[in-house]
Amino acid sequence: QNMALAHELNKADNKGPLSEESSGAPFGEIIRDYKPLPNTIWRFGKPNYTRVNKTYFQHRTKVHKEGSLEAVVSKIVKNWEVESHHIADIHQWQTMDIKAFQAAVNGGCPCNAQLMADVGPYNMLLGETKDYSGGSQSFEQSNKTFSATFPEGFAWECLEVFSGPPNVLFKWRHFGPYSGTFTDKNGRQYKGNGELFNLIGLCMAKVNEKLIIETLDIYYNPEDMIKPLVSTMVDKSQSVLGGDEADGKTAGPGGCQSGASCALM
Repeated sequence: QNMALAHELNKADNKGPLSEESSGAPFGEIIRDYKPLPNTIWRFGKPNYTRVNKTYFQHRTKVHKEGSLEAVVSKIVKNWEVESHHIADIHQWQTMDIKAFQAAVNGGCPCNAQLMADVGPYNMLLGETKDYSGGSQSFEQSNKTFSATFPEGFAWECLEVFSGPPNVLFKWRHFGPYSGTFTDKNGRQYKGNGELFNLIGLCMAKVNEKLIIETLDIYYNPEDMIKPLVSTMVDKSQSVLGGDEADGKTAGPGGCQSGASCALM
């Protein structure tokens, strides 16, 4: 997600509203207007979106008219990201109906609000791939992994909305300079060359009359997220001849772990 960077978080600063910089206001546009409840505790410390906002405004491909479906969806998703990444207690969430909420990737196993809060959006969305294992990374580890991969921020934009509420189908793009270091599931490290990384997908979001999210059905290829990150190995001596035992075992459709039964988690 277009999350705040892990290395910029201070766990002691875990209450209060987001800064004006995090809203996007200094760039002349409010792209994130999340207002936490008075009792909200920030999971890793209050998120700071200044750096990822800079990447967003510098590299976005769309500027949506205020009040358009695309602008509305963009703000809802950015606010959703604040909660899903940075608030551990689902009872403090406001963008999702936590009783109804389900999320699924590529028609795979749906996960409920509590599971997503436990494993984190990255692990839920990626599952098991050739070079990344969502099942063996904690929530905090996954955030640190991708903050180290995209130190200038990994931004998100809504490209186009195809249908309005209650079933909102939209196309999205994740992007950011690959200027950091990615560590795969075996501990091998790969260095980015600073080129702009792009990932495209679709999402069907069911919302209620208050635009609160009830379900998310996300469609994209998780290998498109990881494969471009493993092209330049830092230490060639880390190469494994013949591959790893699990290299051929990727997820079923979406974030299901290989071999797992597809029941509501």
